[in-house]
Amino acid sequence: MNAVTPHPALLDAVLRIAIEAGEAIMQVYRGAFSITRKEDDSPLTEADMAAHRSIVAGLSALTPGLPILTEEGEVPDFATRQGWRQYWLVDPLDGTREFIKRNGEFTVNIALIDGYEAVLGVVHAPALAVSYAAARGLGAWKWQDEKPPVRITARPLPCEGALRIAGSRSHSNARMADFLARVGPHELISMGSALKSCLVAEGVADLYPRLGPTSEWDTAAAQCVVEEAGGQFTDTAMQRLRYNTKDSLLNPEFFVFGRHSRCWAEILPAL
Repeated sequence: MNAVTPHPALLDAVLRIAIEAGEAIMQVYRGAFSITRKEDDSPLTEADMAAHRSIVAGLSALTPGLPILTEEGEVPDFATRQGWRQYWLVDPLDGTREFIKRNGEFTVNIALIDGYEAVLGVVHAPALAVSYAAARGLGAWKWQDEKPPVRITARPLPCEGALRIAGSRSHSNARMADFLARVGPHELISMGSALKSCLVAEGVADLYPRLGPTSEWDTAAAQCVVEEAGGQFTDTAMQRLRYNTKDSLLNPEFFVFGRHSRCWAEILPAL
């Protein structure tokens, strides 16, 4: 098929698809639901699969023939994937642990990948009635409680005072604790799912360090939002995260940070 170009109408359509998937998630969230375990021991609920089916149907109708790589679908081998110039990269329910805890901090993540880079991204948190969306050249935007969207911008690193650092509510470790001790004075904002990256994009947090495993569908949509907001999303060598470059779909450790920042790798604890 012909290449897909990010534009406002496409971004609006993907946002609607994410919102529809969020409605499917909330139908499960409001009632009793069962929990199973995947091969990697991560949890899986009926909501994950309901969102998966909704998104695949929506994207297939929107861009027929464009590959869709989703956490809850079959993952083609790299020999097939490396032939993709463009594809949709989806986490139907990012933050299943937060969903199970019923704290609302879970998201629907949909990204368009073009040439190893996320060029369109939508992060929708249905329980919080908040959405973030961005596309290359169109800026980053936030919707809250059905109000008109507002453009968001990552903030410069403060010259004085404590840093505001976003951290995982469900995934912490000794390496992260060591890193935070090296950062110096800071305020830790605990949050689930891709919302941590979005806090940086909207200038609420200065830094989100992820010193543990994630997959490519966890980060792609949020990376587009962060970068269009003027922030950065890099590995620990301070290089931009790229997608579909290898057989594994695991990300390296990474940093998400605002404008005019520092080299965070300098204070990393030794492995």
